[in-house]
Amino acid sequence: MPQQLDASTIINLRDLGGIALAGNSAVRPGLLLRSGQLDRLDPAVDPAVAALGIHTVVDLRSEAERQHRPDRLPAGARLIVADVLAGTAPGRDGEVPVRVEDVLGSPAAAEEHLGGGKAEKLMGDLYRSFVTAPGARRAYGSLLTTLAEPDCGPVLFHCTAGKDRTGWAAAVILMLLGADDAVVEREYLAVAPAVRAAFAPLADRFAAAGGAPEIVDAVLGVRPEYLAAALEEMRRAYGDVSAYVREGLCVPDAAVDRIRARYVA
Repeated sequence: MPQQLDASTIINLRDLGGIALAGNSAVRPGLLLRSGQLDRLDPAVDPAVAALGIHTVVDLRSEAERQHRPDRLPAGARLIVADVLAGTAPGRDGEVPVRVEDVLGSPAAAEEHLGGGKAEKLMGDLYRSFVTAPGARRAYGSLLTTLAEPDCGPVLFHCTAGKDRTGWAAAVILMLLGADDAVVEREYLAVAPAVRAAFAPLADRFAAAGGAPEIVDAVLGVRPEYLAAALEEMRRAYGDVSAYVREGLCVPDAAVDRIRARYVA
């Protein structure tokens, strides 16, 4: 089974290794890692991270997020930027602000823009955009192309909390490797405790200022209906994950074959 790794300076760090796949196989351990942002990474005090031998980091965050909290890379690792939200207009009505601090910075503004079910609708729309938005398709295509490279080494892909953009990335990879829907959903939901712990201080400040707890839950929650929105959009637009990867993400079949050969044990 996949494991939550004991890292003190990276939030929500998980190894996808061990996840069950079709044909009595599993994801090869130590090669596919997911997490939240790396702005506090300190390998000197985090030997668990240093031991992973991470060779490639794929940052799925926006430019604003990267500037606000730049990655600290493991020694010797290369950085690939794959901005899932490129081309969006963050912070306006109908868009999800790119930084959690912006979402929960003002209870009054949060209630105006995200109260009364608006947050849940925005999150569903966000997940559908992971499938169809041009910037998202380029970003996820870049991630998969990187995974197909023979010298990519252990790869860590991440966003800010490691649950939404990263969650869809993990879902696509797992489906491509042969995981069924139940396995994909289980891994998607498994990050919830780590996300809650990482953002508890921010959520507590929001609540202390009078913020509605249901808004926090909608924005920071890991909900099956969010994943279901992306899956539904993928199947509506492309039929299945293979067609989505080939036609939507422009990843050739030869690269997919290399991905399966490398990451399936």
